[in-house]
Amino acid sequence: MPAALFASSVSLRATPLRAASRRVASKSAVRSAVVAPRAMASQDELKKLVGYKSVDDHVESGMVVGLGTGSTAYFAVERLGEKLKSGELKDIIAIPTSERTKDQAESLGIPLCTLNEKSVLDVAIDGADEVDPDLALVKGGGGALLREKMVEVMAKKFVVIVDESKLCKGLGPGFPLPVEITPFCHMHTLRTIAALPSVAGCEAVLRMGSSSTNKPDGDNIAVTDNGNYIVDLHFKEPIKDVNKAAEELKNTVGVVDHGLFVGMSYQVIVAGKDGIKVAGTDGEPAWW
Repeated sequence: MPAALFASSVSLRATPLRAASRRVASKSAVRSAVVAPRAMASQDELKKLVGYKSVDDHVESGMVVGLGTGSTAYFAVERLGEKLKSGELKDIIAIPTSERTKDQAESLGIPLCTLNEKSVLDVAIDGADEVDPDLALVKGGGGALLREKMVEVMAKKFVVIVDESKLCKGLGPGFPLPVEITPFCHMHTLRTIAALPSVAGCEAVLRMGSSSTNKPDGDNIAVTDNGNYIVDLHFKEPIKDVNKAAEELKNTVGVVDHGLFVGMSYQVIVAGKDGIKVAGTDGEPAWW
C-alpha cells in the first residue's frame, strides 16, 4: 500500500443517537495510526487504505463479520480474504449484503452464512454515499440498501469507510437518496413518496438500467437483488429533519426501506489528503 504510518492520538466521542445504547464498547482504543497517503493519491488508493484499515483494526479471529457492498467495501472484503488465506485470521464467518459481495467473498474463500444462521454480528464494514456531522448516512447508490441495512443494524459495531469526498454538512444535495419500493403500482408509490412533507421539494426518479448505479444505463426498470425497484430522490437543499424523513419513508405503504442510516454508525474511517482520520467512538468529533 502506498502509505507511511505515524502515530497520532485520538479523543473519545460517544456514538450518536440510539447507536450509543446498543453498541458494545471496543476492548481497546482504536489503533491510532494515521496513514498519510502519497501526494495526489487516487480515489481508489484512498478507498483501499480505509478498507484495509477497517479490517486490521476491527476484525479478530472467531468473529461474525458483515460484508458491505460497493467500491470501498470491496477492499475490506479483499483484505479479509488475504488475512484468512495467510492464517492471520481464523474461524471467521461472514454475511454478505449483496450477490456481488457474495461472489467476491466466495472467490476469496471466505466462509459465508446468512442472518438465518447468525442474527448477531460482531462487526459490519461498509462504505457510504454521504456522511453528515452526526454520522448519519445516505447509502444505497449501489442498489443494496435493504440487505445492507438488515445486516448492519444487527452488528455490535458498524464501521463506515469513506474518502473525504463523501463528507457533507447535510444529507441530500450531494447524492440522491435511494428508496426501495415494491414493483406493484410503483408509480403510485413514487408519487406518494415525493409528496411526503419531510422530503418536500425533491425530484423522485425511477432508477433505470442496472440497479448498481443511479445513472441511467438502460431502458428497463432497475431491479434489486430482492426483486424490487428503486426511486432516487434528488435534493437541491439538505434534508431538514433526517429522522423525520426516515420515519415518514419507512411508514409509507409500498416502501420496503430507504437509504437513510441514522444512529447506526459506530465509527467512520475517512481517507483524505491529510491522511486517515477516525470519527465516532474511539475517534474524533466530526470535523466537517
